[in-house]
Amino acid sequence: MSESGFTVQEPVTALPGPVEAETVVYNPSLDQLRGFSREMETTTEFGSPAYVSDQQSRNADRTRNRRDHEFDADDLTHVKDAVEFAADTEMICLDRQVGRHPDHAYVCRYYVPKAYGRIALSVAKLFEPVDDPDAEPDFVTVQVPEWNETAIRVLPEAGFTAVLGSDYTGEAKKSFLRLFMLRAKEAGGLGLHAGSKRVCLESGDGDEDDLETVGQLFLGLSGTGKSTLTAHGLGLSDPEGATMLQDDVCALLPDGSVAGSEGQGLYIKTIGLEREEQPELYDAATNESAVLENVDVAEDGTVDFDSDHHTTNGRAVIQRSELDSAGGEIDLGGLDQIFFITRNPLMPPVAKLDPDEAAAAFMLGESVQTSAGDPSKAGDSIRVVGTNPFIMGSEGEEGNRFRDLIDDLDVDCFVLNTGSVGGRDVGVDDTVTLLRGISRRTVSWRDDDTTGLTVPSEVRGMDVSAFDVAANLDDADDRVADLRAERREYLAQFADLADEIESAVY
Repeated sequence: MSESGFTVQEPVTALPGPVEAETVVYNPSLDQLRGFSREMETTTEFGSPAYVSDQQSRNADRTRNRRDHEFDADDLTHVKDAVEFAADTEMICLDRQVGRHPDHAYVCRYYVPKAYGRIALSVAKLFEPVDDPDAEPDFVTVQVPEWNETAIRVLPEAGFTAVLGSDYTGEAKKSFLRLFMLRAKEAGGLGLHAGSKRVCLESGDGDEDDLETVGQLFLGLSGTGKSTLTAHGLGLSDPEGATMLQDDVCALLPDGSVAGSEGQGLYIKTIGLEREEQPELYDAATNESAVLENVDVAEDGTVDFDSDHHTTNGRAVIQRSELDSAGGEIDLGGLDQIFFITRNPLMPPVAKLDPDEAAAAFMLGESVQTSAGDPSKAGDSIRVVGTNPFIMGSEGEEGNRFRDLIDDLDVDCFVLNTGSVGGRDVGVDDTVTLLRGISRRTVSWRDDDTTGLTVPSEVRGMDVSAFDVAANLDDADDRVADLRAERREYLAQFADLADEIESAVY
């Protein structure tokens, strides 16, 4: 304990009480939150607020958690500084709920200086009000944007996060979702950076009263098409349909159900957002209920989603209520299919994986870097275990847990290439055609000699042979062999990973 009486293990007890503290504005309305940051706002042509932050992406290199790092005196000082700042400054305190699942719903308490009400406004539009107003918080975050040093420090056991020197909304959002995923793992499940979807299809006998439900998850880094595919209706007509449940973070539980996290809104990328390709997301982002962050907005309110004037990581907080594809529920009752989204030109547009191959795909987490992670490296090839930059604990054990869960639950897994095969682009229509066929289980499969993978031989409505890897790449055999060797070397670094998963690399 320090001279100030601050106990690092229990920082929440040192924070000002939200109700009794005179320096705290507790659970203000959305209008009040917007008013607190009025001088930071540019009002868009749609009547929504737009803001520009100093920090425009997450600071992964300045984030440390006490589970994976031994905290030194400087780390503990960062936590202490955040708590003491909150005690001496006029703050907003916001209570919101992450998740609705009876076993995986958490009360989240968020402190931020009153002048930065804009961040609290986004948090309030992402997460739902708390069901029980008397409930104590499970997770607490203190964000101090104006601090002179950027540092994010996480105390997992205490459920506490200090965010210093960043005014980026994504740091607040992920401070809660990071802990949501950890608690799922501690309960025998696994937190996933994934979108969830429920597809309802007519049975083979055409009986409209007997629809088959297919539960799906999409794993991919931010900006790889995860939100687009999760929200896509797959071209289905009533009574069939596809419903988006979550677009970012879920928890796969041992019974096969999938708990959602965000019940109020979505935090979507906006660069290149067009109504023609993503009508629902576009309409929601141009609704007065949205909050824009780091989007190019002129003084007269004109919005330009194509511009990277501020960053390519422009964002919008949009409301689920504005999306026809979003269901009223956020939890998925049962999981049938998992899709890993990649953009590797040596991969077919889709391949079916056995459990060990799927666990290898999970560990490889192959994608391209986006501006959400590191804008200076956007477009570079990248590997992130589980396409999840927020894992706490052994990454090898994460892969083992994933394999055991999908094996026990008999989940079908696929790797989905949304980029190109050689120089041939895989368009959104191509991907949707594949997803529709896989959902209906009408795709025929074959073994591909070049990649060693199980790939489609016949897909209704698509000439899948046009995407043959060998036909679209020069020296395909050699390039695939080099890639496989590179993947083996990458997986070898995870000491805790089961040998059969490492051996299943494709």
